Formats: sequence, structure tokens, C-alpha cells
Amino acid sequence: MNVPTISVDRLSHQYGRQIALDVDRLVTGPGATAVLGPNGSGKSTLLQLLATLMVAQSGSIRVDGLDPSTPLERTAIRRRLGYVAQHNGMPDRMRVAEYCDYVAALKEIGPERLRRRWIAWVLDRVGLSDVATDRIRTLSGGMKRRLSIAQALLGGPDVMILDEPLASLDAEQRGEITRLIAQTASKANIVVATHHPDELASICGQVVVLDDGVVVFVGSPRELAARAEGRVWETDVPNPSATCRAIGPDRFHCVGDFVPSGVAKATPTVADGYLVLVRHR
Repeated sequence: MNVPTISVDRLSHQYGRQIALDVDRLVTGPGATAVLGPNGSGKSTLLQLLATLMVAQSGSIRVDGLDPSTPLERTAIRRRLGYVAQHNGMPDRMRVAEYCDYVAALKEIGPERLRRRWIAWVLDRVGLSDVATDRIRTLSGGMKRRLSIAQALLGGPDVMILDEPLASLDAEQRGEITRLIAQTASKANIVVATHHPDELASICGQVVVLDDGVVVFVGSPRELAARAEGRVWETDVPNPSATCRAIGPDRFHCVGDFVPSGVAKATPTVADGYLVLVRHR
């Protein structure tokens, strides 16, 4: 199976007079692409456009050559698309399996016995088989997040747009979903926005950084981490001129403009490179 590519050319979108997105050129796929950026950087706007929820005000998007601004081609894209929204907007009164069956029917998966097989498979993949008959309103935030990922997997889409799929998940669950995304990326084009760069961007072949609606970096996780080379260290005392996070009792991982003398240099991570890039902008 050929994995489709997504291409963006001179894409611009604004809300009122505020420009939310201004992307000159971007190509994703096959595999996974992580989209990083501060709040308000345009990540969700980009993903909603790629997921055909909005039509670009100017510029073009092509998904395997299909134009989402054309109704028939937009429908063709949606038939092969899995989407996880930033916020869980699922009907609370529906039961878990019932909701999945509803989404599967919208995706034109049939007959009913085939939908049942898909539902059992996706719920097993995200660890929700035991709550298949529970109502959605009884689920925890993390379980609702996993259900949103399950419905996106129905039908085996070869294009997946995931907006913060690790939100509300604990460390173990984030690891499980990260592995699931990595496995799925071998046969799909996945674009994923995340605030967990070290966990998720590291399994992606490409990383895109948005800032103020503009693409400021496109490259591999290794190349992004290299942006922090010579600017990362570990110390017992946090540095007020650096960004520091605790990594143990009285131990801090710091990112700054230069490494102070007398401290232990550290190997930069994807998150470090992202932080340096955004700080300097």
C-alpha cells in the first residue's frame, strides 16, 4: 500500500484581522510528523485544515493529490482519514462500543459484523475492552482520550491527524500510545501536535516547529536537539538565567544561552532544542 503525502503551499488563514497561520511550504509523510509550538502558534488551526474541518482562506492543501476544498475530493479524503481533536467532544450518554459503531458507520465500514471486529480491535489496542458497555460520561479524562484515539483507528486510515493525543494520560499510558502511534506510522501518514516533544517527537521522522503561525523549523528530531548543543547542563542549584526542571532530589536539568563553568554538561534532547529555538525567537 502506498502511503499518501500531504503537501501545503502558501497556506494562510486568519481569524478577523489576526493571522493564525502563514505557511509557505510543507510536505509530510510517509511516517509521522510532530508539530510543536507555543500556545497560539497555529498548531490546531493547521491540523483542522489538514483534517478538512475548515477550508483554507488562501493557498492550497493536497492529500495524495486530492483537494479538500472540492466537495467530492474532500469526501474521498475523509474516507481514509482518522482524526483526534484537541478536546474530547463525545456524546456522554452513548456507550463506548455504541459510539465506536456510530463512527464506524459514518466511515462507511460495513457490514455490521465487520464493524464489530473493528470495534473490538481498536478498543483492545487502547486498553478499553473492559469498558465497552460503559457510558462515556463514566470514563476518566484519560480513558476518554484513549477512546478518541480508538475511534480514529477505525477502518485502518492511511492519514491520521492527531491533536494532543497524549493529553490527560499518565506516564505509562503516554508510553503505550506513543508506541501505538509509532507502529501505525509504518503504514500511514500521521501528523501529530504535541506538548510532549521528548516522548512523541522522538519517534517521528520529521519535526515541524510553528511560532506565531509561521514554520520556523523543519527537520529530524536529531537536528532539532542539536540546536541546544553547548547550552544544556545539570546542576545542584537552578540557574535564574536559564530554564531548569527538576530531575531528582536537588538535581536540575538546565537550558540557557551558555554552560556555566564548574557544571556537568548534558546531552541535549528534542525538548531542549525546541526550547532554545523558541526562546531565541
